[in-house]
Amino acid sequence: MLKDCDVSTRIPAQDLARARQFYSSKLGLEPIEERPGGLRYKCGNGYFTLFQSAGTASGAHTQMGWEVHDIEATVRELRQRGVAFEEYDFPGLKTVNGIARIEGNYPSKAGAAEKGAWFRDSEGNLLAIGQTVF
Repeated sequence: MLKDCDVSTRIPAQDLARARQFYSSKLGLEPIEERPGGLRYKCGNGYFTLFQSAGTASGAHTQMGWEVHDIEATVRELRQRGVAFEEYDFPGLKTVNGIARIEGNYPSKAGAAEKGAWFRDSEGNLLAIGQTVF
């Protein structure tokens, strides 16, 4: 049933025009579809929608992430576009120059590690990029 279906994420935006500008200028993304109160984007084989919301994003957890091939290059490029990356120093999660290495994060991938980096969009949503490393 659901395991055979595609997944799409919904991201709230208090100011849809401001969010559209952030996703365009900072992330280089343009919507593939527009409707009143919403913008739909395609990345790889997945989709996400920014929707007009009166609520405020908690920003307390990762709401969406991209899997990239070269996280260092991606962080560098996004920083050049003005994206500010989060820095963390918790037990089991410490970033160095915005990037954390998490060991054994994927048992399904022979225990591979992951490098991750987090940033907030214009609406306070916490977004991530990640790279599997062997």
